[in-house]
Amino acid sequence: MEKRNYHAHETAVIDKGCTIGTGTRIWHFTHLMTGCKIGENCNLGQNVVVSPEVVLGNNVKVQNNVSIYTGVICEDDVFLGPSMVFTNIVNPRSAVVRKDQYVRTLVGRGATIGANATIVCGNDIGPWAFIGAGAVITREVKPYALMAGNPARQIGWMSHYGHRLIFDEAGLAECPESGRKYRLENDRVIPEEEF
Repeated sequence: MEKRNYHAHETAVIDKGCTIGTGTRIWHFTHLMTGCKIGENCNLGQNVVVSPEVVLGNNVKVQNNVSIYTGVICEDDVFLGPSMVFTNIVNPRSAVVRKDQYVRTLVGRGATIGANATIVCGNDIGPWAFIGAGAVITREVKPYALMAGNPARQIGWMSHYGHRLIFDEAGLAECPESGRKYRLENDRVIPEEEF
């Protein structure tokens, strides 16, 4: 019998052909479909579905009741909140088969997608972006952007630690938790190590 380097609850369904990294935890009633790739130290909550060819990087946290459809790629350290939704077809119809028209959506490193948010396919989420609970994303999201509403609009910027950044007249801000500094330049956030 093959030794597993991850934990899966006895009710989880893991199809043959999945790649699952060391230290990953898969909880109750979760289904991983053939060909998906799950990184190291991920946590997949209860009632999660991961479709074929989905890629999750390392340390991705997927909360309960999330379906991740073919076409979605999540980089390292992404957080997917409870019951958030991805789509993968722009114009779905039950009577029309469009499996050859799945649209890719990339979620950048460190991004957070809040509970009950909806990501319309083809709209990439930049690294360290923060999508508020219930937001509906209908366009590309910049790195570090804070998005809210339906349709979502940008209402600010966020730090690596998930705190809202308040920029002074010189375009500088500091994360209240980490002390890391950021610069806002040409509508782009730059962390201090890149100044």
